[in-house]
Amino acid sequence: MSLFSDNIRALRVKEKISQEKLAENLGITRGRYVKYEDGTSEAPYEILKKIAQHYHISIDLLLSVDIRKINIDDLLKLEDNRLVLPIQVDREGENFIEVVTQKVKAGYLNGYADPEYIENLQQISLPFLGPGKHRGFPVEGDSMPPHEDGSIIIGRYIERLGEVQDGKTYILITKNEGMVYKRLNKNKKNSLVLESDNSFYPNYEVRLSDIIEIWEYQCNIGRNDKKQELNEIESMKELLLEVKREVMELKKNNSNES
Repeated sequence: MSLFSDNIRALRVKEKISQEKLAENLGITRGRYVKYEDGTSEAPYEILKKIAQHYHISIDLLLSVDIRKINIDDLLKLEDNRLVLPIQVDREGENFIEVVTQKVKAGYLNGYADPEYIENLQQISLPFLGPGKHRGFPVEGDSMPPHEDGSIIIGRYIERLGEVQDGKTYILITKNEGMVYKRLNKNKKNSLVLESDNSFYPNYEVRLSDIIEIWEYQCNIGRNDKKQELNEIESMKELLLEVKREVMELKKNNSNES
């Protein structure tokens, strides 16, 4: 027996459909399907895909989560069954914001689709954010000023890659880079070019196939109340304004002398 076998049996029983009817819907014989449910044979990818489509659930969830322990109706279902996001709501039906703290960050790549993992994350509520699924992620290093190391970035889940825009900042969960917070520099056909607001760090590309999740920046939770230093552009503006004021003062003085 396997977790997958237990899951498809539980889903079939919940739907109140016979093995024969389900096998017919999948385009296979009942005898072949029974082997998958008994755990005596492993389902190939094409059958996994058909089962996932039949139950409107992700393959990842079928293989890695005991769905008997969760309420399927409390999952945020996305188009084409490409992902199922666990969500938590309060008594008024408002979405909680799960916060991925630095302590549990390392486990997120394995637990992002696991309702039990998400349920155990710390939760906050920020009603002013409005509609959408939000989640908090920790900031590391100095690549994205003024957000400092230790701050929490609240992001809104992006369901379609077509929604991302150049110039905006995003938290990306990727297979190779892990969790990163960057500004989108150029949206290419098969990849995204990411840049840091700190010019010390070079731009780099991430393949679309490497991206697991994208969260658009909504707000920052930090503890620093220090006055921000002017950056180079702002300093240049101040210098030009000062020169302009001095020139106007000289013109005024010359006019008075005349």
